[in-house]
Amino acid sequence: MIKKFRLYIMLAAVMLSATSCLDKLPEDEVPFDQAIQTVDDVNLAVIGIYDAYKSKYLYSGNLTLLPDLQTDLVYGINGNTNIYGDIWRWKDILATNTDIEAVYGSLYEVINRCNFLLDRVDNVRKNTTDDTALDKLDQCCGEAYFARALAYSELIKLFCKAYESDEDATNQLGVILSQHYRGDEEMKRSSLKDSYQFVLDDLDRAADLLELEEDFSGALYDTPYFNEYTVYALRARVALYMKKWDEAIKYSTKVIESGYYTLSSCTQQISSGISYYKYMWTNDHSTEAIWKVGFTINSYGGRLGTIFANYDYTTLRPDYVPAKWAINLYDANDLRASTFFQSFTTGYSHGLTWPLLIKYFGNEEFTNYKILHVTMPKVLRLSEQYLIRAEAYVQSGKTAEAGKDITAIRAARYATYGGSTPMGDKENAMKVIEEERVKELYMEGFRLQDLKRWHKGFKRELQDQSLSNGSSLKVEADDPMFVWPIPQHELDAPGSEVEPNESNK
Repeated sequence: MIKKFRLYIMLAAVMLSATSCLDKLPEDEVPFDQAIQTVDDVNLAVIGIYDAYKSKYLYSGNLTLLPDLQTDLVYGINGNTNIYGDIWRWKDILATNTDIEAVYGSLYEVINRCNFLLDRVDNVRKNTTDDTALDKLDQCCGEAYFARALAYSELIKLFCKAYESDEDATNQLGVILSQHYRGDEEMKRSSLKDSYQFVLDDLDRAADLLELEEDFSGALYDTPYFNEYTVYALRARVALYMKKWDEAIKYSTKVIESGYYTLSSCTQQISSGISYYKYMWTNDHSTEAIWKVGFTINSYGGRLGTIFANYDYTTLRPDYVPAKWAINLYDANDLRASTFFQSFTTGYSHGLTWPLLIKYFGNEEFTNYKILHVTMPKVLRLSEQYLIRAEAYVQSGKTAEAGKDITAIRAARYATYGGSTPMGDKENAMKVIEEERVKELYMEGFRLQDLKRWHKGFKRELQDQSLSNGSSLKVEADDPMFVWPIPQHELDAPGSEVEPNESNK
């Protein structure tokens, strides 16, 4: 067991590419039994896992954007490029959709890289005697277990129904589980219960291997590397999705009360006119980031903010603009609004003037190199942990405790916020939390899952210059498209026993 947190330098990634869950290395690559011979090889394999998370199809692109585009947070604008148009229109989401296929394949690529390392590491360990090197192997395994758990948690979130109870989940379809790079595992979906249990088991292993020393006194915030508290943060999220309220409270509290993270203030300034909160989005540094995907100007993923601006140094021609109802949720004192949105006159012939999303306009250090709209995804943040705990408190009948967590968030985000947050009864308290999740997590990829697990539908209303096809969409609760279709190539693969989702039909 390692009890020390280390940072490894980001190096060139090892090439372990895969496009779907059972695709392996091409025949001309290094043979499996000859790969990963040393501790340094193991470390390089871990760097390859981190590198896989840079994919433009994951947090810096599709995985973040598509679930929110599919709902009611933004509107397609007249004259746009139709990028992701089938997702936004909702009814055109097919099993052959390449954007969904890319998410599915990229997550299984992460899983394959993890399995490749974990299957080979024992061969390295048996030839290693140095204690420091053995500690490094444990650290690397912990990172691989966490990375695999994270990838599976996202697959479950997108391609499975909401978790209602252990009994119900036993009879619901989960995902294809693979824990070996070279194994004879069936190409068949496990139950939803077993799929979540697989994630929990990996998180337990990761927690043991990534445990900090008792006297650890360093900084953990703003890191692009996994550690003990990234494990707890994901564990809290998974517990919320599984409706394990006590577990959600337990693990979110571990993070909140650790002392390693602090909510970024909208009023305290890091430099003239720039608050700590705004700096989190303009420069990708924050005291509340538990784990972010680390980019450099020479190695980065997708351009997350492109569709909200398409800035060409002359005009802005966004494909999607914020929904008016979402903008109107923000209180006049809520400084998140001015951080996220800014009114511009677009470069379209219709000259729409609208509050555009500037949250992902781009890291200023990158724009200095004329790299626009690149933002490092903050996948796990402290504010989400407060929201997780608040919701779990409400579901546990502790609305007063939930109010304290909402107050903590608002105190950090408002120009002034005194006293407490009135929560009322359970129904009203959940309304407060639902709205707070929209305001705090806007376009970070949570909305589709939230509506699915709350069993809520939505309705879009036409707004100025919004596309007529899709702007009046009404979606009922539990619509089959809340669960993405399994990619057709997975269903049609030789030997496949993969069962489709209702949305496949």
